[in-house]
Amino acid sequence: MDRNTHSKTIGYILWIFGFLGSHRFYYGKPISGTIYFFTLGLLGIGWIIDLFLIPSMDREADLKYIPGPIDYNITWILLTFTGYLGLHRFYMRKWISGLLYLLTAGLFGLGIIYDFWTLNEQISEINSKYSS
Repeated sequence: MDRNTHSKTIGYILWIFGFLGSHRFYYGKPISGTIYFFTLGLLGIGWIIDLFLIPSMDREADLKYIPGPIDYNITWILLTFTGYLGLHRFYMRKWISGLLYLLTAGLFGLGIIYDFWTLNEQISEINSKYSS
């Protein structure tokens, strides 16, 4: 079974915004992502170091998360760039919360923060239902 759940290309694109922790959230590292967000990538030093760590973070994510019909890359792109519209939730077939996000700008931003912390697990849970 192909376990390529995450993409190095997407990781590097998000790394451009890495001083905000984007790539760390994408690879399932919400604590360090939050630290990067508040310290601007550890004052830029961690951000530069991560340029070389992305391949290993990608391998870890590929092994950790469950592949399936919900694509991690598409969902992360939707969350990152249109989270307040809830498009990532519609894509994951979470229609009610997608509609709530659409009507409340991502539940006033708090839902978007929650999703940055838990999106990989949400996708894995949905995908595990299809792999059983």
